[in-house]
Amino acid sequence: MNYTRLQISQQGAVAEVTLNRPDLHNAFDEALIAELTEGFTRLSDDPNVRVVVLKGAGKSFCAGADLTYMGKMAGYSREENLEDARALQRMFAAIAHCPKVTLARVHGAAIGGGAGLVAVCDLAIAAEEATFALSEVRLGLVPAIIGPYVLEKIGMGAARALFVTGERISAQEALRIGLVQQVTPAADLDAALEKKVELARKAGPEAVAAAKRLLRAIAGKTPEEAAETTVECIAALRVSPEGQEGIRAFLEKRKPNFAE
Repeated sequence: MNYTRLQISQQGAVAEVTLNRPDLHNAFDEALIAELTEGFTRLSDDPNVRVVVLKGAGKSFCAGADLTYMGKMAGYSREENLEDARALQRMFAAIAHCPKVTLARVHGAAIGGGAGLVAVCDLAIAAEEATFALSEVRLGLVPAIIGPYVLEKIGMGAARALFVTGERISAQEALRIGLVQQVTPAADLDAALEKKVELARKAGPEAVAAAKRLLRAIAGKTPEEAAETTVECIAALRVSPEGQEGIRAFLEKRKPNFAE
């Protein structure tokens, strides 16, 4: 794809996906949705990629849907809206099911779908000045497509409060409820991100993918309901080439061959 809304770069095992509509605070439109879907699908299939960093160019991470795009949606028929919503759902699913470690680097505003991008990544690091909102109710809408991912991150209590008020919250509040996992001064954002990237590069790539599949498979289940899934998961990994190498490396007090 010839990207017009994204910049994708790769250095070694680390890919950076940059939302590149700085004049519009990286707001979504149909093209950006399509490019993010294609970009994350391609990176998911690339065996050389271990970590994907999602970031925004300019003053904001992502301010949600842009006004022109919203104007088009208002004029769509129900069938056209269904088609458009499914495209958005496929985009978030492509990120959620990416088998790599996904990290959001958040600065400025992360509003609506922008907050959804934060939620759908494995972990997020935010600058102290970053702000977040699930503001859809102020437009007579709801954060429907991103709802499952937000709920996974922050739980029902916090989700209910934010869904029905559209309140804008600080980075520290986002940290408290679990939407982000670290807050740092803006000047230290890249250094904090790099520490997480280095940790991710030491993990087995097959183990990372398996961990993400396992969490989805056991979400909402009791230990008893999840028992067979967990047993099968660890047994398969113990006899896998990566698992065997990791165990041998641990016993031999050396770095495993998958660690960078």
